[in-house]
Amino acid sequence: MHLPASAKSHQPRTEQIILFRISGQTFAISSSSVQEVRSVDNIAGMARDLPESHLRKVRHSIRRGDRTLYIVNAAVHFGLQPQPASLVFFLRRTRTALLIDGIDKMTTMTRLQALSLAFQGEERSWYRGLTALDQAVVPVINPEGFLSLEELTLLETAQFSADARTLTSENHGAHVQ
Repeated sequence: MHLPASAKSHQPRTEQIILFRISGQTFAISSSSVQEVRSVDNIAGMARDLPESHLRKVRHSIRRGDRTLYIVNAAVHFGLQPQPASLVFFLRRTRTALLIDGIDKMTTMTRLQALSLAFQGEERSWYRGLTALDQAVVPVINPEGFLSLEELTLLETAQFSADARTLTSENHGAHVQ
């Protein structure tokens, strides 16, 4: 016997999320948005300084294959008091590696609530929405919301400058011998 569509129970769409901390605040991200998680110590030798970066939230980059990823300090991005980060999320389909304090757990989200219209500024691009978990409201971040096209252009310019300076100092060192 087939039930009419209106009588069938509608299963909520679920999504695996990672709950993590930034400066004591809990955030969520879709687990499918995180390509890899590494310790800060593990990438320290690979990170390159960006001394001419005009973005306080990005001071380093890292080369992964043929792409340069920019390491965003999530605390600075969200306007929180920075604390020493211990982990880095390498985000899929972005040029962002995200410094975080730690991971709380993986869980399932069954409902994503749209942001209130009270959110009017750039934060609208930072979040996908809100979810309720364990009697708490948790912001669900948008992985594409950490670096705008304008910010990426500034970072690429700073990276080009840093690479040129490195190349110049290497060439001078080779001729001085």
